[in-house]
Amino acid sequence: MPIMRAAFASRFDDADPLAALTVGERPEPTPPADDWVTVQLRATSLNHHDLWSLRGVGLTEAQLPMILGCDAVGLDPEGHPVVVYPVVVTPGDPRGVSILSEHFAGTLAERVVVPRSNLVPLPDGMAATDAACLPTAWLTAWRMLTTKGRVADADSVLVQGAGGGVATAAVALAVAMGKRVYATSRDAGKRDRISALGATAMEPGARLPERVDVVIETVGEATFDHSLKSAAPMARIVVSGATSGHEPSINLRRVFAMQLEILGTSMGTPGELYELLAFCSDNEVRPVVDSVVPFSRVEEGFARLHSGDAFGKVVIDHTA
Repeated sequence: MPIMRAAFASRFDDADPLAALTVGERPEPTPPADDWVTVQLRATSLNHHDLWSLRGVGLTEAQLPMILGCDAVGLDPEGHPVVVYPVVVTPGDPRGVSILSEHFAGTLAERVVVPRSNLVPLPDGMAATDAACLPTAWLTAWRMLTTKGRVADADSVLVQGAGGGVATAAVALAVAMGKRVYATSRDAGKRDRISALGATAMEPGARLPERVDVVIETVGEATFDHSLKSAAPMARIVVSGATSGHEPSINLRRVFAMQLEILGTSMGTPGELYELLAFCSDNEVRPVVDSVVPFSRVEEGFARLHSGDAFGKVVIDHTA
């Protein structure tokens, strides 16, 4: 059986997820159906989803070992550069779909197999290491702003907890759309970098100069009251994460009196990924990259993500 090098979860460790990471040889995946193809990988990027998998969230012991990774850019069987859309129809999952590295092997390997319909052409001139940032975190931010947040009808946006992948993507995209963007971070250094992206950086909980039309919320319990208080009448608060806790106290009187919309979302569609790639290409928007690590040192990339010090995406270069 052909083998390849991969980074995978070999066990679970909630206290020390890096201890559950193994880098070594795995059998090369084979397409499970005629409409699936093999992609030779050129670049991937890491997500907190990978760390949660190492902790045992979303996986069972029976699924181990599981190759990690959601995002990828590579070459299709004809040699064309493509971006991999990471959501796969999965009848056995209660959601009806899953993300690569949940039921199907992920992208932190030499090769991955996916449905051919999951391949989106890489725009001319876009670096593989940039495009590899987009299919998960940036696609989620794009959908939060556009489809759910209806940012075209907004003048101002608040992004809570900028520094992480989704929040930093939301800042960069909203600025590129010409919106007034406010972004919070506990870290003074990250606030400086947020300002450099064109947003007004603020400490968590600080009073904004105005109430905003769209709030991008990935932090949850620690910031949700501030999100409610910062929202203008008929604003949209779009939620895709809850890193600080998932059960915030909510003032329902403010919700109905201000006619607020609280919307949940995750990922996006292949069409939205195509739109995102086109927007970034046409507007020369480059993803915020914290660091690029060769695949031979993928463990260093995981350590950087786990440290909490990363600003933007940690990218894995499979060609280095």
